[in-house]
Amino acid sequence: MSKVIAPSSRAITGPWVGRLGIAVLAALVLFSGVLNIGSVFSDRDVEAWDTDPAAPSTMDRLVGAPIRVPSRLDGEILSLQDTLRADPDNGPAARTLGQAYVQKVRETGDTGYYPKAEALFAQALEIDPGDVLAMVGQGTVALARHQFADALNWGERARAGNPHHAAAYGVIGDAQLELGRYPDAFATFQEMVDLRPDLTSFSRVSYARELMGDRIGAIAAMEQAATAGASSPENVAWAQGQLGNLFFDQGDLEEAEHRYRSTLAVLPDYVYGLAGLGRVAAARGDVDGAVANYTAAIHQLPAPEFVIALGDILSAAGRSDEAAQQYALVAPMQDIYAANGVDTDLEMALFDADHGRDLPQAVARAEEGFARRPSIEAADILSWTLYRNGEYAAAHEASRQALRLGTQDAQLLFHAGMIEAALGETAAAVEHLQSALQLNPYFSLDSAKQARETLRELGVEPLANQTGGVQGHA
Repeated sequence: MSKVIAPSSRAITGPWVGRLGIAVLAALVLFSGVLNIGSVFSDRDVEAWDTDPAAPSTMDRLVGAPIRVPSRLDGEILSLQDTLRADPDNGPAARTLGQAYVQKVRETGDTGYYPKAEALFAQALEIDPGDVLAMVGQGTVALARHQFADALNWGERARAGNPHHAAAYGVIGDAQLELGRYPDAFATFQEMVDLRPDLTSFSRVSYARELMGDRIGAIAAMEQAATAGASSPENVAWAQGQLGNLFFDQGDLEEAEHRYRSTLAVLPDYVYGLAGLGRVAAARGDVDGAVANYTAAIHQLPAPEFVIALGDILSAAGRSDEAAQQYALVAPMQDIYAANGVDTDLEMALFDADHGRDLPQAVARAEEGFARRPSIEAADILSWTLYRNGEYAAAHEASRQALRLGTQDAQLLFHAGMIEAALGETAAAVEHLQSALQLNPYFSLDSAKQARETLRELGVEPLANQTGGVQGHA
């Protein structure tokens, strides 16, 4: 296959907005295609994996989500559990139940399944040390927990066990991305798409192109991913949701809304479709629509990113008490993640920096996170926490690291511009702030307003002077 990772020759017409975790989401998509409950898998320690899949999770109770109707996946999990109880040494059953638990997190956000999945994959490997699918499973859990060095190790072990197993390349490439090893990651994704041109590889090609500023190429690859996932409704919905993000991130609200609604046509109440419609409603100043869609998304999949987004919408609309209620959920959610082995240092650092909370701790978290995963996203978060803490020179150095791929990301460019303005680098600040607003005037309810205000303070009228969004109606 021709080289598909390299940027296309077409001109860039829109921005890239960092989507933290897209690699992990793409990794989890692997299980949508791999999971086949007709095969059988195991674990000897029933206590390590036994659970009622229909029971409300701690996160469900925290956000007041309604009781879930037992799903098809729940029935498959119960069947696999029965198989393991009858045959505790059945390695394939352990592995398949582990895969089902990873899919359960994907559908409900209940990270309590990660330790159980890890134990099941470990059991499968104890029974068969050459079980490549179990190695990929361990790598996928490590990715989801943001343990990228461990994920890389598992991916490389899986590739050594079977160099033709495409999923191993996905784990390796995702880990390399988050470890800041971009040339290696792009080469790995090229091998993956050469080996297996499908949703899991095309979605990674899309993200690689996005990182390098090629939005047209990123959209084209994600369109291929959506087509390739046509046999799986959830895969198609996921890819359409990612396309919605790509169009939103270039300020195309109409096409973004179309893509988000397409996910709901495939799967009613699909969480990323609901959240996407919430973004579009907020950008258009429709507070009630944004709140309704984000609330529905949170009840489907309680995730801090949705809770924070809802809080920001309420805050921008002047509903500070309601916003505070949402923000108050973030710390206990982080505690649940941490209890299940998920590293959220960077995400919490960004939340604290954006909302002016314990800035020295935010810097410490960002520094620790960047040391473990020196990606451009991590560099950007570090730069912003340093800026918010008044450490402008160090923030500028981190921002340069964040810009090193030429990524066209409105939030990243906004951060760079604000740091340059603080350092008195007016020309560079104006360029970056103008670029952020040109890329997407809706990129953030608060930051877009700050960008316009800062430009005016610098004596420049914004080129993209749109005031759309909840902020304009606060």
